[in-house]
Parts: sequence; C-alpha cells; structure tokens
Amino acid sequence: MGRNREDLLAGAKRCLIEKGYTRTTARDIANAAGVSLAAIGYHFGSKETLLNEALFESMKEWGESLEVALTSETDQDATPMERFETVWRRVMDTFEELRPLWVTQFEIVGQIDHLPEIRAHLAAGLQAARLGLAEVFSQIDPAAEPERARVLGSFYQAMLSGLLMQWLVDPASAPTARDVADAMSMIAGS
Repeated sequence: MGRNREDLLAGAKRCLIEKGYTRTTARDIANAAGVSLAAIGYHFGSKETLLNEALFESMKEWGESLEVALTSETDQDATPMERFETVWRRVMDTFEELRPLWVTQFEIVGQIDHLPEIRAHLAAGLQAARLGLAEVFSQIDPAAEPERARVLGSFYQAMLSGLLMQWLVDPASAPTARDVADAMSMIAGS
C-alpha cells in the first residue's frame, strides 16, 4: 500500500474521532493526512469510500479491543453472577477508552437510511457480535446451538447498546456493572 494511501486512512480515522462521519470534509482528511486533495480521488475514488474504509478498519480494531476485554480470564472460583459482572465491567471500561468511535457509530446509525453500504457492513457486524456475546456471556457454541446463540446474543447486544447510550448521554447516572448484575439477579428471582 502506498504511503499516501496509508496517510489518508490514518487521517480519515483521526477525522472520524475528532469530527465524526458527517462533519468530516475531504479537505479535513487531506489536511490531517498531509497530502493533496486530489490524492483522495486517486487512491479511493471519493471521500465516502475513504471514510467507509477508515470506519470499517476502526470498527475492526474496536472489535479486537472489545474481544480482548471480554475474553480475558476471570476468577474460576467466581460465581456465574460475579463473572457476569466482571465481563460487564470490562465492556463498560471500553466506553471511555473508545468513546470517539462509539459516538461515531451512534452518529452513523442516525444516518443509516442514507448510507446503504454502511448499513450492510453494520448488519453483518451485528450478526457476528450477537454470536460472540452469546459465546462469552453464556458459553454457547453458536455452531452447535445457532438459535439459542442468536436469541441470547440479541439480548446481550440490546443491553450493550442501551448501556452505552445511557453512558454517552449521562455517564454520572448510567448503570454500573454491579447495577446490571443486581438487576439480572432481581429478574431471575422474580
């Protein structure tokens, strides 16, 4: 990959973090990359193609970071509810660490009707995320129990999205991992 192309991708990622998807201009990217505006057309054809590639790369990196957080070893002597709380705490730790990417994803979801290429990519990512969440939280092998993994994974994805939205809007009063574990205990006891 040419140096200008790499610089453009890095510049586009910076712009996604600093300005978001819809507010980033081609000139912003070129300036962040330290290349000419014409380089975008030469290497990517359009600003949208470049931003989409930068977004997809950023989401892949985010997914890898989240996977590490979710699959880090937990205390084997912990109860299932303690392990549940530990995993949610790790997920919530990524909220601050990856805040700009989370914000950009919510921005894009608000514009999804105008971004069909991104919709398809996000839909595929959601499918994989659901199965991964079911595997991590419920130790379900998606290949062996695809429907159970889909249903539970969808529930965990809904929790993740809802917790994230609350944290982005009002982090001071958003539920903690302990709150989530307590709520699950209350639901299970009812």
